[in-house]
Amino acid sequence: MKSAWLLVAGLTVLVLLSVVLAVSVGEDLGRGAVLRVLRHRLSFDAGAVPDPTADRIVWLLRMPRAVLALVVGGGLGIIGAAMQTLVRNPLAEPYILGISSGATAGASLFYLGFLPPLLSKALSMPLAAFLGGLLSITIVYLVARSATRLSVARLLLAGVAMAALMGSVTSFITFSSPDPDKLRAVLFWLLGSLHRATWSLLPAPAVVTAAGLVTLLALARPLDAMLLGDEGARGLGVPVEALKRILIIVAALVTGTLVAASGAIGFVGLIVPHAVRSFVGVTHRRLLPACFFAGALFLLWADLAARALLPSQELPVGIITALCGVPFFLVLLRRSTYDHG
Repeated sequence: MKSAWLLVAGLTVLVLLSVVLAVSVGEDLGRGAVLRVLRHRLSFDAGAVPDPTADRIVWLLRMPRAVLALVVGGGLGIIGAAMQTLVRNPLAEPYILGISSGATAGASLFYLGFLPPLLSKALSMPLAAFLGGLLSITIVYLVARSATRLSVARLLLAGVAMAALMGSVTSFITFSSPDPDKLRAVLFWLLGSLHRATWSLLPAPAVVTAAGLVTLLALARPLDAMLLGDEGARGLGVPVEALKRILIIVAALVTGTLVAASGAIGFVGLIVPHAVRSFVGVTHRRLLPACFFAGALFLLWADLAARALLPSQELPVGIITALCGVPFFLVLLRRSTYDHG
C-alpha cells in the first residue's frame, strides 16, 4: 500500500513539472519569462510584473490548455476504470455506451447549421454536444433495463448500436455540409483537440470530474465487490442494480461534459487503467487516484506531442492517443486470457 501511495505522490510531482514544461513549449519566450509569469499569477512574487505578451501567451493561452488536458485525461482515466469494473471487461472504456458518438452528432448538427435557427440560438457547441451524449445514453439505458435488473450484455450491445447510429448521423451531416471551412473545423474537433481551452471553459469539466472522482472513491468498497460478479457482490450486501445505475449516471455526466469540452479523445480510458493496475493492483481506493494522475499526465504529454510534431501546425490530440492506444489494444487482444478459440 505504501508503494501505491508513493506512486501517486510521484505522479503528482511529475504532473506539476509537466505543466511547467507544457507552458514553456511553443514560441520561444525563454524559461525565465515563463517562470516569472507563473510566479506573478500564482502570487509567489507579487512584485514581479511579467512582460504583457509573455503573460498573455503563458497564462491565457497555454495554461488553460494544460489544465484542461489534466482534467480531461484524469476524468477519462477514472471513468475507464469504473466502466471496466461495471462490465467486468478490460476492453471497456468511457465511450463504450455511445456517449461520445451522441456528443459528436450533437456538435456536428449545431456547428454545421442543421438545427432549427431558434434552437441554434439557445445552444452552444459544447451544450449541443452534451445534450447529444445525454440523449444517446438515455436511449441505451432504456433499452438495457428491465423491471428488476440492468443487463450488462444488453447495455453493451445497445451502446454499440447507438454508437453506430450516431456515427452514421455525423457522417451524413458532414457529407452534406456545403461549407468546407466549417467541415474542417468540425472534423478537427471530432478527432479531439484542446485548442479551444480558456479559463471560462474550465469550471464545468473540472467540477464534474472532481465530483465524479469523489463519488467513485466513496463507492470504492462496492466497486471492489463488483469484481467478484453480481452474485458475489450481492452476497456481500452490495445493492448491485442501484450501483450499476449510479455508475452509468456518473459515466454519462463526466464523459458527456469532457467530450463537450475537448471532443472525443480516444484510448485514454483504455490504456491508463491497465497500466496503473500493474503497479497498484485492483483495489479502487488506490486505483482511482492513480488513474486520475496517470490519465492527466498521459494526455498532457500527448497534447505536447500534438503541438510539437509538425513545426507549422498542430495535430488533433486524438490522433496521438490513437497512435499509442491502438498497438496497446492489439497487444491486449493477443493476451492468452482473451483467446477462446
